[in-house]
Amino acid sequence: MNRLCLSGRFAEPAGHKGEIMKVPASELYKRMKRFRLQMDRADPDWQAAVIFSRINQYYFAGTMQDGLLWIPRDGQAVLWVRKSIERARDESRFQVIEPMSSFRDAARTVAVMPDRMHLEWERVPLALLRRFQKHFPIEDVRPVDGVLSALRAIKSSYELDLMIRSGEIHRRILEERLPEMLRAGMTEAELAARLYPVMVAEGHHGVARFSMFQAEVAIGNICFGESSLYPCSFDGPGGNYGMHPAVPVLGSRHRKLGKGDLVFVDIGCGLEGYHTDKTHTLVFGGCLPEEAVNAHRECVAIQNRIAERLRPGAVPSHIYSEIMEGLSSGFLSNFMGLGARPARFLGHGIGLEIDEKPVIAEGFDDPLEEGMVLALEPKKGIPGVGLVGIENTFIVTAKGGRSITGWHPGLMAV
Repeated sequence: MNRLCLSGRFAEPAGHKGEIMKVPASELYKRMKRFRLQMDRADPDWQAAVIFSRINQYYFAGTMQDGLLWIPRDGQAVLWVRKSIERARDESRFQVIEPMSSFRDAARTVAVMPDRMHLEWERVPLALLRRFQKHFPIEDVRPVDGVLSALRAIKSSYELDLMIRSGEIHRRILEERLPEMLRAGMTEAELAARLYPVMVAEGHHGVARFSMFQAEVAIGNICFGESSLYPCSFDGPGGNYGMHPAVPVLGSRHRKLGKGDLVFVDIGCGLEGYHTDKTHTLVFGGCLPEEAVNAHRECVAIQNRIAERLRPGAVPSHIYSEIMEGLSSGFLSNFMGLGARPARFLGHGIGLEIDEKPVIAEGFDDPLEEGMVLALEPKKGIPGVGLVGIENTFIVTAKGGRSITGWHPGLMAV
């Protein structure tokens, strides 16, 4: 059983100073209660759910360990931990945390094995499922991903507070600290190396997490000029040269900053697990062609028009169609990506991961609810110049989207 910790502090190992900021027990209780209610609505005959991914384990239990979270329809949910049980008990307020050496230990405690279970189809490898089924012989495996994404899409006041604080860190880094780092002749990789320790010093939690399969992001896209138009596998409007074909992220060691270059920085920031997303553009020692400046201004206007529509009851797919139908055919050329590879969305949900639900795109027909958080990122490729546009993170409110990462329009002159 989990130990009761009234002080909120953990037993510090030698040489360790600091305090673990634990997810409140009341927050974990509310999340589990909401999950069970949504499961009752989604599948009234559900029997058990198994959570393997560490992000979803953190959402429900406040700790990220090697193990599984067993949630029966009736009875107590249990976090089974292979490693580290000590850490899990130190940093989590979850009610029941038990050690296991293998799935067999967890299976022995299940009095009646269910006939079916719900599982994270999007995250669990087949090999892991087969190992699990050796001890939990359940063949009827159903997806739980939709319920989880819908649950996490609506942020609590606890989550919103963390994201608001992350947004202010994000704004300060990009709008106040970034300009002073730029130097003629520096490479994209050099800027990334200078930017990261500043981010951590300002409070960034150090990683940018995505649910997208095999998505690897070091910090984000840090690009000079046309580098932001270089194609990549990531599902977004831009790209970058990256370090190497084997490591197509971060920035180039060869692309150097020159006079008149567009500086495009699209990075995630986060605090205690919760992210914000922001893109800031600067112009170094010169000016951009009028075509690029006008396109950028239109992207800012599009962001603001979408933000006005971020109200409870608004339908993301309707917002997408309204905005897209209002754009001229000329502007649509290279909008949301260069050439024949545009991104088919205008914004995305964000929270424990940068790519969450809902999405401002076709097919997302469930109405927005208060407390949802979305990053809006209208952008346009300008051949020979780079990717112009903007991105900020907004909370859905009754008065429309509230930006928590600032309102600077970009193209900051440096």
